Amino acid sequence: MIEPHAPAPPGAPPAWTGPARLPVRPGTGRFLVLVCVFVCAACGLVYELELVAFASYLIGDSVTQASVVLSVMVFAMGIGSLGAKRLRWHAAAGFGAVESVLALVGGCSAMALYAVFAWTAGWGGMWADGPRCLLVAFSLAIGLLIGAEVPLLMELIQRIRRQDAGGAVADLFAADYVGALVGGLAFPFLLLPFLGQLTGALLTGTVNVVAGGALVLGLFRRDLTRRARWTLLLAGLVVLGVLGSAAALADDFERAARHAVYGKDVRVAVRTGVQEVVLAGGTHGRPLDIFLDGRLRVGGRDEHHYHEALVAPVLTGPHARVLILGGGDGLAAREVLRHRGVRRVDVVDLDPGLVGLARRDPGLAAANGHAFADRRVHVDTADALAWLRAARGPAYDVVIADLPDPGITASTKLYSQEFYGLARRSLTADGRLVVHAGPVTTCPRAFWTVAATLRTAGFAVSPYRVLGHDPGFTAGPGRSTGASRAPHDWGFLLAAPGRTPPSLRLGAERPRTLTQAGLTADGQAARRTRIAGLPASTLVHPRY
Repeated sequence: MIEPHAPAPPGAPPAWTGPARLPVRPGTGRFLVLVCVFVCAACGLVYELELVAFASYLIGDSVTQASVVLSVMVFAMGIGSLGAKRLRWHAAAGFGAVESVLALVGGCSAMALYAVFAWTAGWGGMWADGPRCLLVAFSLAIGLLIGAEVPLLMELIQRIRRQDAGGAVADLFAADYVGALVGGLAFPFLLLPFLGQLTGALLTGTVNVVAGGALVLGLFRRDLTRRARWTLLLAGLVVLGVLGSAAALADDFERAARHAVYGKDVRVAVRTGVQEVVLAGGTHGRPLDIFLDGRLRVGGRDEHHYHEALVAPVLTGPHARVLILGGGDGLAAREVLRHRGVRRVDVVDLDPGLVGLARRDPGLAAANGHAFADRRVHVDTADALAWLRAARGPAYDVVIADLPDPGITASTKLYSQEFYGLARRSLTADGRLVVHAGPVTTCPRAFWTVAATLRTAGFAVSPYRVLGHDPGFTAGPGRSTGASRAPHDWGFLLAAPGRTPPSLRLGAERPRTLTQAGLTADGQAARRTRIAGLPASTLVHPRY
């Protein structure tokens, strides 16, 4: 129950025992409390964003993970505010204790999540959901502690000078919201680019415990007993020691965690400003695996089959001018350049860092056949949708959409009706488009939804898929390298403007594993295709 006026426990001092004995003037004391509110709010929002970013990076589906983190934290903040009523009789000591625990939990949250994901998520069974359970636990704990801050700070600011409740709340919340703004901007523009997720969270915890300890032990030390002062001081030093030790070991920890997640062949791990790029293998005869933000983008063992299946069918028609949307790794461009008659290839990729690696890294450059050194290839680093909006006139015989999986929330705009409408505008009258649409067997709804969206944009489609040679088939965009979770096939949609589906004339360069999925004559529903091994499927309404 929420009690509007909770009675004090027996023997407890009244809530107002007169002005606090401060080492500074009351006006300066109030200002210092509001500065602490500002700092604590900034740190709290960084913890929140850190959990959202790590959950999206490690677990996937950013919308779901953000919803879980935010809803659990807001709920926990309410519970924490109620629980703080029992601490307000000892507001200074309670606030100091809360800040020490919050700094330790929030600062170590990123490292703990990474450790659980790296070393236990692949165990299966009850451990498979370990990262998700830990995410909820951290969200709950951090929310409880953040919720306890405001009531205690309210009590402290009232101890300095009694003020009407409305004015005190206004001052407190103003500092809180401005601090949240600063924390929200500092996370993506300062902490992530310059410190990374692990060190950024540890630094935030350090700032948090220093601010809380300085306020309590400096401004309100006369409200504390000698024992309470020493206890808070020792607790703060222990927290600082733990955070400092973790920061010193962060690089070694991250290297070990990467090896646990990506294997021991990791050669390159860089954050480009757009995403984290990890290259594993690619030299000394080892297959090259490319991970983008923790997702397997290219699996070296089957990469050739994936890109052949993506490129070969669409280039059987006119193909003098080719547009590749995505494909910053240069692998699709390599396949295009193998075909005679190609005069120009435009590659549009969002990440200049990935393009730079495709040019300079020996493993990746060898895998793409040094495609970006070819005079016919021109690269633009831009968002594919924005680039298509600015493009004018039918300029291309072929458009290849080599983009992230349609099941990834951030990429849904690249599978929208607007996107395909703009792609159609860029095609010549007899031009063709090919789209990677994810695994058919494990995600049929997503695959057929993309097909329906293409039809809505004025295309006729011919669906097909490529099969892997082993149960752990990993070519193309994916989430995991584990054979138990990796898809066994990848689906594609060959499209042409109009009502006549383009024919799949594969010719001599046809991949051996390529099979046509097939549609009914009227193109309204998918039918069983025993050769391809596809179940019966019905097209659904577009949802992208």
